[in-house]
Amino acid sequence: MDHAVRIVIFTRSGDLCTGMLKPAAWAAVPGKNPVEKLGQLGLIPGTTVDIKKCATIAENYGVAIWLFFEEDLARGKSLDAVLAGFAGVAEYERPVILVESFLRFTRENDPSFEQTLEEFPLMVEVVATGERTGEGGRTEPYVTCLMPFLDELDLESEPPEPGMRELPRKD
Repeated sequence: MDHAVRIVIFTRSGDLCTGMLKPAAWAAVPGKNPVEKLGQLGLIPGTTVDIKKCATIAENYGVAIWLFFEEDLARGKSLDAVLAGFAGVAEYERPVILVESFLRFTRENDPSFEQTLEEFPLMVEVVATGERTGEGGRTEPYVTCLMPFLDELDLESEPPEPGMRELPRKD
């Protein structure tokens, strides 16, 4: 009798490790370079995308998706420069964070956050896409996104459609 063996590995934080599947999934995305591949996944600079879609892409394809809270850093400095400048700062105190860390933190601190995301999708602006040298000297695809400024959003309007070039703003 044949038996299938499934090995499940968890990271230190308790997340399921699926790293072995990610390179194959990334390789299967059409495109000659990371910018083209990310475009195929709907991550095109200047467009908006649901933060949940960003998390799914990060999980399924191994893409590092960084959320910026400060527009001048997101648009005016390279990702590597920002990460180097805040290297000694605790993860949750930096003006930039990986999408999966942000979502994990908000879910842990606000049990209603998941339901809120269903009712009011959190749309982020894709600022840049590309490839960089990550941990261990490996190259990795990356995306930088700008979080919306909540005081500027018109929460009474219809949610923006994915791929919109602008978020609704108060007049």
